[in-house]
Amino acid sequence: MIAALFAQAAVTAAINPPADWSTLAPLPIQRPAAPAPALSQFVRDEVAAGRCTAAMATARGHALSVDLAVLVGAGGQVRRIVPRAIGCATVEQYASGIALNLTRAALRAPGADTWYRTSVDFAW
Repeated sequence: MIAALFAQAAVTAAINPPADWSTLAPLPIQRPAAPAPALSQFVRDEVAAGRCTAAMATARGHALSVDLAVLVGAGGQVRRIVPRAIGCATVEQYASGIALNLTRAALRAPGADTWYRTSVDFAW
């Protein structure tokens, strides 16, 4: 029974990012790419509709960044993406989808399941 509890705790730890994301290495994307400016339109619309208040005013308009923890499997496939909560679930999930698309066929296989950090930035 005790061995089963330890095994369950190990699996839970493997599928959840550490509490301190600053200890995670940057996501090793072979061909890093920034989201196209048109991708910020959805975020701008969410802010304009009052469904997201996380955007910050800048000298050039508005900006919003979503931090993500990404679990990459030993074969280089993304197993899980966890967005840091910003109080705007639709934008958090949208950023997760963008990150997943950016990683397709662009990740180096880490050799073992490994958590990384990245962010998706929006500006309008």
